[in-house]
Parts: sequence; C-alpha cells; structure tokens
Amino acid sequence: MEYLKALSPAQQVELIDILKARFEKNMNRHTYLPGRKEGMVWAKIQAKLENKENTEKLVSLNAMEITRGEPDVVGFDDKTGEYLFFDCSAESPKGRRSICYDREGLESRKEHKPENNAIDMAAAMGIEILTEEQYRALQQLGNFDLKTSSWVKTPAEIRKLGGAIFCDRRYNHVFVYHNGAESYYGARGFRGSIRV
Repeated sequence: MEYLKALSPAQQVELIDILKARFEKNMNRHTYLPGRKEGMVWAKIQAKLENKENTEKLVSLNAMEITRGEPDVVGFDDKTGEYLFFDCSAESPKGRRSICYDREGLESRKEHKPENNAIDMAAAMGIEILTEEQYRALQQLGNFDLKTSSWVKTPAEIRKLGGAIFCDRRYNHVFVYHNGAESYYGARGFRGSIRV
C-alpha cells in the first residue's frame, strides 16, 4: 500500500479533528498520568500536531488512521516533552492483516506469499511496531484484540532462530505466543506507536 507523503492543509485539519474526537471520546486513556495531578489537555496536543516541525508525524498518524489503527494519545514523556500515540482500534488494524513478521520471513515462504510484512509496513508508515511491554500497557487502557492478534517487536535472540512473537487478549488475560516469522493469518496484523 502506498501512503501519502504529505497532507494538504485541509487533510491536516480533518485528521486533527478525527484525533480530537477520539481523544474526547476515550478520556480513560489519558485522564491521569503517574506523578501528575492532572491528565492531558487536548489544546497542548493540538498545538504539537499543528507545529510545522511535526508535519511528517501527521503523515504517519494519517497512515495509521487509513489502515484503521485508530491512533490515540496514551502517554506523555516528561523528559522529551513528546506525546505517545498507539493504535487503539478494538481489533488488530484491518488494513494491516495477513502479513508475515518481516522481510526475511516473507522471502522464506516458498508459496502463498502475503503482500507485505509488519516491519516493512511500519517503516513505510514512519511508526514503530509495539513491544510486548507497550502492548501490555495498551491492554491496561481497555480490552483489545479479543478476536484478533498482533505481531509485536521480537527480541533478536528469538528472531535469529526463525521465530517471531505476537499477542492477544483472551479470558481477560494477555497472552504472548510464538510462530515462525513467515507465518500469516487473516486475523493477525500489528499495532504501532509514534511520538509527537
């Protein structure tokens, strides 16, 4: 899939409006931050999004949106002053499913190759694939992947042996599994993050 390289002013406004509506609808994701007395304020986030220095970040957030990731603010980094966005769609983003873990896994398939892989898609979108730790943090904000699963960043020692890991939520518990990196399923995609 080709992603837009730039957004027009009208597209930027439309995307920011979508993000604002999602932010306001899901206050449980950002009403309280550890060590602070107050939650996040949309006006500050919007100012960051409208800053010309973050134009590329808007393009990445748009790619998350059009692949049905439903990005939303889930944290703030006091050290860098950046807001953290995760894909918060109820199920693994529909526009990113049926993919292998990475290019090596994709190329190792002899037949029935999918169109893409999670690592290359994330790079093309300008986002990072969630780590297991980030995935678990996301699950503290709601119930995600009750019917689907999501590839997560695989430790190098597992990947060297041909494996890759993915997560889901079943029975009110987050599970971590393994598969060959070349495997793909219609109900498995990946979730990403970006800092703004």
